[in-house]
Amino acid sequence: MQTKKKPSGLVTPSGLLKLVVHAALGVAMGLAFALILMVMDPSGTATLVQQEGNQVGAVGIGTLMLTFGIGAALTGTVFMMTEDD
Repeated sequence: MQTKKKPSGLVTPSGLLKLVVHAALGVAMGLAFALILMVMDPSGTATLVQQEGNQVGAVGIGTLMLTFGIGAALTGTVFMMTEDD
């Protein structure tokens, strides 16, 4: 007996929307984490930003946002591919 392969849930518009939502939530979490690091200043990050200028802070915050966003998108992809309908 031949079994038909079901298309991946990522190919549909709703699947892509879910993936974008996962990425957006990751970016928001990365921004929150970066701002908490700046406010709490456990490793002297705020002092470094004050000495070096705003560009260092923007790059650091952007890096954290991008890292969290990519991680959340990849995790969402794995969850969507392995979920049973």
